[in-house]
Amino acid sequence: MYDNRWVKVALADVEAPNGRRWEYHVVHLARIAIALIVNDREEALMLWRHRFPIDRWGYELLGGLVEDGEEGAAAAAREAAEESGWRPVGEPEHLIGFEPLPGQITAPVDIYLWREAEHVGEPTDTEEVGRVEWVPLGRVPELARRQELLGSGTVVALTYYLASRAG
Repeated sequence: MYDNRWVKVALADVEAPNGRRWEYHVVHLARIAIALIVNDREEALMLWRHRFPIDRWGYELLGGLVEDGEEGAAAAAREAAEESGWRPVGEPEHLIGFEPLPGQITAPVDIYLWREAEHVGEPTDTEEVGRVEWVPLGRVPELARRQELLGSGTVVALTYYLASRAG
């Protein structure tokens, strides 16, 4: 029905377990890779930015589209450097992968964890403008309550990391 680099809208022929059939709209989004960079002070590197579709300011982890032929971890590292001027150092840990809205949308998201980053300069991605900040992980519950964590990738990554660390 509609197809470009970022989004594809398709019409699927669905058959339920009871045998009933119908047409179902499915939105397919490109694969996303997100970098969770946590320093030795237990702070996460994030952007404070505005998202116009929801008209809201908040904190977001660094990440973006995985290019054709690119590995997810490489995409997360590239996006982190472009958006923040900080390049992850060392081998990442694949923290978690998930689909945020599997009932209507395919939108694979992979989260990679790094424990170190080096400052390489100013952000080069001028479309992803925001205030780069090391945010103490102790603030995550408060930011979540105030709805200042933007996107499921940010919320899932931070809550999963904190829960796995506590366990």
